Amino acid sequence: MKDPAQVIHDTTVRLLQMAATVLPADVEEALRSAYARETNPTAKTQFEAILKNIELAKGGIPMCQDTGIIIFYVKAGYEFPHLGAIRDALTKATITATEKVPLRPNAVNPIVGGNSGNNTGEKIPWINWELVPGDSLEITAFPKGGGSENVSILGMLKPGVGLKGVKKLVVDNAMSYMGKACAPNIIGVGIGGGSDIAMKIAKQQLLRPLNDRHPDPEIAKIEEELYEALNATGIGPMGLGGDTTVLGVKVDYAMRHPASLPVGVAVQCWAARRSTATITKDLEVQYVTHPLEGR
Repeated sequence: MKDPAQVIHDTTVRLLQMAATVLPADVEEALRSAYARETNPTAKTQFEAILKNIELAKGGIPMCQDTGIIIFYVKAGYEFPHLGAIRDALTKATITATEKVPLRPNAVNPIVGGNSGNNTGEKIPWINWELVPGDSLEITAFPKGGGSENVSILGMLKPGVGLKGVKKLVVDNAMSYMGKACAPNIIGVGIGGGSDIAMKIAKQQLLRPLNDRHPDPEIAKIEEELYEALNATGIGPMGLGGDTTVLGVKVDYAMRHPASLPVGVAVQCWAARRSTATITKDLEVQYVTHPLEGR
């Protein structure tokens, strides 16, 4: 008989390993396409280095020395029978993966200092919970690097600036950090809600596949406009100039208070690590972003 905690643990270890070493197919494809159409010689050289790095990492080496702070997105069905096993299994899997992959220890105490040495500690790994209909479990490992996180921002705008102000905030932010976030980037934008809600929405957009078009045509239009505007800046790979500054822009929103217009901007580097699996109530596992076939 399968042990639920062990299945969740083992699945999560593989998710963290794959996230650290193998880009999702949509991100790798976008990088290769950007390289093929790049006209700037310096940018072309940067893309060559990135793509070589991707190939080397597939041998089991983390694609970046910064393997991120460990974040999970968990969608748990109301009727999934092993809810109580999830949190502890995710924490233990983080410790295992830190040693096995290995992942760089990145959990530092902000009050007294000191690194835990195993990527766990107070409220880390951070788990974003969502209860959904059904009896299965979906886990997404999302190790988030520090460089791109450092240029993510929250803007508390006056409602009168409207969508023009929202777009200006996103573009101005990119112009301010230039090469600090290891471009080409993926940008998540959350509009409305409150300050915490806008940032949560923004970061969650980084989980969307690059070919995912928002079902609301007005939002899809904003995504396209921002994508074109950011690539028109010429910031380019690693901020050294070029045709491709972003691989994608993903936007979503929540209803806002009449007095405020919060805008969260979450920035992801080219090493857009994410890996997803589902676990059925009978503990059968399906790897969504990194299938077992060929591994």
